[in-house]
Amino acid sequence: MLHKSHPVPFDTVLIANRGEIAVRVIRTLRDMGIRSVAVYSDADVDARHVHEADAAVRLGPAPARESYLDIDRVVDAAVRAGAQAVHPGYGFLSENPAFAAALAKAGIVFLGPPTHAIEIMGDKIAAKNAVAKFGVPVVPGIARPGLTDDELITAAPEIGFPVLVKPSAGGGGKGMRRVERAEDLPAALVSARREAAASFGDDTLFLERFVSRPRHIEVQVLADQHGHVLHLGERECSLQRRHQKVIEEAPSPLLDAATRARIGAAACNTARSVDYVGVGTVEFIVSADRPDEFFFMEMNTRLQVEHPVTELITGVDLVECQVRVAAGQQLAAAQEDILLTGHAVEARVYAEDPGRDFLPTGGTVLALSEPTGPGVRVDSGLRTGSVVGSDYDPMLSKVIAYAPERAGAIAKLDQALAETLVLGVRTNTDFLRFLLADPDVLAGRLDTGLLDRRAVDFRAAAVTDAQFVAAAVFDWLNRWPRTAQDPWAQPSGWRLGVAAPVTARLTVGDRTVHVAITGRPDRAAVRLDDGDPRPLRAEFIGDTLTLTIDGVRGGYRVAAHDGQLWIADGTGVVAVREVAEVSVRAGAEQVGDAEIRSPMPGSVIAVAAAAGTEVAAGAPVVVVEAMKMEHTLTAPIAGTVELLVNTGAQVQVDQVLARIVPAAASATDESPAPAESGAGPDAAGADGKESQS
Repeated sequence: MLHKSHPVPFDTVLIANRGEIAVRVIRTLRDMGIRSVAVYSDADVDARHVHEADAAVRLGPAPARESYLDIDRVVDAAVRAGAQAVHPGYGFLSENPAFAAALAKAGIVFLGPPTHAIEIMGDKIAAKNAVAKFGVPVVPGIARPGLTDDELITAAPEIGFPVLVKPSAGGGGKGMRRVERAEDLPAALVSARREAAASFGDDTLFLERFVSRPRHIEVQVLADQHGHVLHLGERECSLQRRHQKVIEEAPSPLLDAATRARIGAAACNTARSVDYVGVGTVEFIVSADRPDEFFFMEMNTRLQVEHPVTELITGVDLVECQVRVAAGQQLAAAQEDILLTGHAVEARVYAEDPGRDFLPTGGTVLALSEPTGPGVRVDSGLRTGSVVGSDYDPMLSKVIAYAPERAGAIAKLDQALAETLVLGVRTNTDFLRFLLADPDVLAGRLDTGLLDRRAVDFRAAAVTDAQFVAAAVFDWLNRWPRTAQDPWAQPSGWRLGVAAPVTARLTVGDRTVHVAITGRPDRAAVRLDDGDPRPLRAEFIGDTLTLTIDGVRGGYRVAAHDGQLWIADGTGVVAVREVAEVSVRAGAEQVGDAEIRSPMPGSVIAVAAAAGTEVAAGAPVVVVEAMKMEHTLTAPIAGTVELLVNTGAQVQVDQVLARIVPAAASATDESPAPAESGAGPDAAGADGKESQS
């Protein structure tokens, strides 16, 4: 396609991005013998892309607007690093025409398209008008600058309901509204303009006909500086959550060969409409009911997140193509030379909790295992010790699988996700596997609403007894002295008479258990709550905790941090929290854990109840913001607020932000409550002292 033996005039390239895409670009630059320069904010000083690059330049503080989005700082970093070219990755400044112009002014090559192509395709109205002139089919609608609400309302009946209200600027579903009836359109326009103005600084709107059971299919294009344009097949991107792609594949299971040729030709004409140069993606909407009918949506003037699936079925390194085309090389292949072989599927691993409505999470990566093997590729920005915060996009990595046919690729991806273990940060891997097992997904019956319809049925797997035991044993084993043989220094529970077990009180979700252990690691007994003792053998083999319970052996990766134990056993990763026993005075109601914990990493933007305030159950106490999402945390019980954070504080997921102290019990009854049922012989006795049988 491009002559790999030909030299390029770049010996140093700066990557104006972070995370997995920066790591991926560095890999190709290394293969090409080009020196790579990373940039980083203060939040990323120890990030993987910084470690893997040949050099790194600090941009500024953690907020993106003061680092990765600051054009002057990025251009200055490129100049100081001696870079002849800059790769923008995706997101941040990748589709910013002012950035491309600033690089050109500094004499640095932008590894992307010409500025005018970015400008036209960045305006959805201008883009639709441009491609229509080249015969590219567009969704019926009305699209021109400055449309008023009255003009949109007048045009809607002719377009036909349902219609989509769409903002001309931006993407990601912000400002988009589906309207079924004419009487609902005025209110939808008001809210859409408000959201578009807040998100993009531009409230320009247009209307399109809503396509029933829509599928999102995009085509990869490649164009050189000599007027040659090729397409590299299509990708199916219909599995989306709230307009954000989650699982992508290539080729699409919907298209036949004839439609593939037609949609590919339309994508190439889209590139020609703006004299495109470089790698780009043309996105189309296709009705699942009419797969031979497709309409232009937009063009992304950059590398796409899902580009690996195209690379796997074509054997083409798209980042290398970006470098060589920017260096002026001419495409040496014809369209008929591009062959699509096999099938590839990609899943995006996010720091989010599907069990909490996909709230973003965070934390420190305590242990990491990513899959390898034939047909498996991982593009990742993670390393052990990585801190995942709330400053940037929550995508951590991409797991991609390749096989000769679609079913094999899906099965291989499912196994690869089972082998993806990130201890210390909650991720969506269990949900991804749930989605891959869906009958409609397996059959290729996809549309852009499928994922959201299925998400309501997802339930996180219940924590097993063995996982609770692994958490307790991990802590227990680490308390054994490494060399001392003094029986009094060993947590065996040995006593004269009956052994007193070492007991851990562990909780996850709404389940709390006591795990009691006695004996030695090579010959122990374990009991959960008031169950029968079960024989246990425990040992570390490398970094794996190996347990044999009732003769059944299993391996666990376990890591501890901040009172939480993270356990991975091949079925997924769970986080178990250690909690203290709760003592409750007689006559008072057992209220359980009255702590208020942050469900996500972020910042405290409001404190609704001051310290010492009496609040009712359900009253707002603290408001946390992360990724532009607000979450109001309420009192779990009635009582007095003990506040542990102030407005402006940066907090981590599950950090205790406040406690609610229950109302004082009757002063006339000072006797303690009986021990909790099943707490074991080490629980508090009638005199409040530890039982020493």
